[in-house]
Amino acid sequence: MRDTLPVMRLGVIIPVFNERDLLPQLIERLDATPPPVCPRGAPCERVIFLIDDASTDGSQDIINTLAQRPDVRTSLGTRNQGKGSALRRGFALALGEGVDIVIVQDADLEYDPKDHQAVLDPILSGRGDAVIGTRFLGQSHRVLYFWHSVANRAITLLSNMCSNLNLSDIECGSKAFTRDVLERLTLREDRFGIEPEMIARISRMRLPEGASTRAVRIYEVPVSYAGRTYAEGKKIGWRDGLSALRCIVRYNLLSR
Repeated sequence: MRDTLPVMRLGVIIPVFNERDLLPQLIERLDATPPPVCPRGAPCERVIFLIDDASTDGSQDIINTLAQRPDVRTSLGTRNQGKGSALRRGFALALGEGVDIVIVQDADLEYDPKDHQAVLDPILSGRGDAVIGTRFLGQSHRVLYFWHSVANRAITLLSNMCSNLNLSDIECGSKAFTRDVLERLTLREDRFGIEPEMIARISRMRLPEGASTRAVRIYEVPVSYAGRTYAEGKKIGWRDGLSALRCIVRYNLLSR
């Protein structure tokens, strides 16, 4: 008798803040993208977690409608706190739902769900525990602000110097983690400082392996990027760059 392969549960964490126009397009793209192919043909159950950060533009109405779908879980915020706060709520909700893997997908269409298979492949193949996307290694990306790219590279360089990693884009919003990593990922930052905080914490995290422990196996995967201008609703600014520097120092050198 043929063995029944266990179902893998994938959680897609989508933080949402005032994305009334783009959120339906994102869900349409996600629905058009098949769930990732798992090793040996194991079935994959994809669950979408829509985490609202106190939107005021009608996004909550769209989320409430989507909540009627069996593959959607939602959490509505009553006070705007930032992306980090939304991700923390999303991660906690996903763990409670028994997911095996999570992937972060921004609601603004800067990242394409078609890249999910590539991002998840190091984890699905058993080679990795955490995957960080990169906008700068080989995929198409919209050409935008020069000084943003300079600041991003400086932030990434400082993070690498402190964490002893060799990433190329720590601020990339496309990230994936196994359940083992997520269970040990205690986060504090409410806003965009969550990105360097996550890198700092996984860089020194240890996972159980037999009677001992080992470092987290981190992979970097190129993703396409359709960045927005400020006129189109881009939310990150220079203050977030300063916050990233603070978080790199705090979570790599001062906080354990």
